[in-house]
Amino acid sequence: MPPAPSEHWLVHTDGRRDLLPVRRWHGPPEPAIESLAARCDGPTIDLGCGPGRLTRALAQRGLVALGVDISAEAVRLTQGRGVVALRRDVFDPLPGEGRWAHALLVDGNIGIGGDPVRLLRRCAALLAADGTLLVEVEPPGAGLWQGQAYVLSGASGDGVRQGPTFPWARVGADVLAGTAAAAGLRVADRLRFGTRWFAELVRQ
Repeated sequence: MPPAPSEHWLVHTDGRRDLLPVRRWHGPPEPAIESLAARCDGPTIDLGCGPGRLTRALAQRGLVALGVDISAEAVRLTQGRGVVALRRDVFDPLPGEGRWAHALLVDGNIGIGGDPVRLLRRCAALLAADGTLLVEVEPPGAGLWQGQAYVLSGASGDGVRQGPTFPWARVGADVLAGTAAAAGLRVADRLRFGTRWFAELVRQ
């Protein structure tokens, strides 16, 4: 029999444990991702691009698209989809700062760095004056949480491996407006696809 597929969980130090949808990330873009890509009409930077399904969806629409991820494996996989990706921390210097039409933080990436205001402010600096930031958030009622998290990985029956701890955050749709305002942004639109919640942010 083939080995059981490995599973990965994001464990937050407040006790929350989320099964990471790794299979979805490695698959073709789902309808929610296609809908986000359709809202972009100019050069777009995909922050925390993972295996690159969104970056590829953007490129397939004829857009200039750049995937950015701190993981060398994620960048390799994105490049394997035939699109451009760069291994870089989002807070490091990036190409085209202040000129991107759109920036994207999906699949929980609003948690990067553990400080959503700092992250959103950084994203705003990447955008042109009329640019937009598309973010995925938690459902209403989730509030704001900032702390530490780590990834657990393993297959059924095997030992589970724990990765290093890193700062992370969760932002609910109900607190996004205040969080965005603290970063000089405002919510221009809200989107929902099934159980997933997104918002479009612009400068105030």
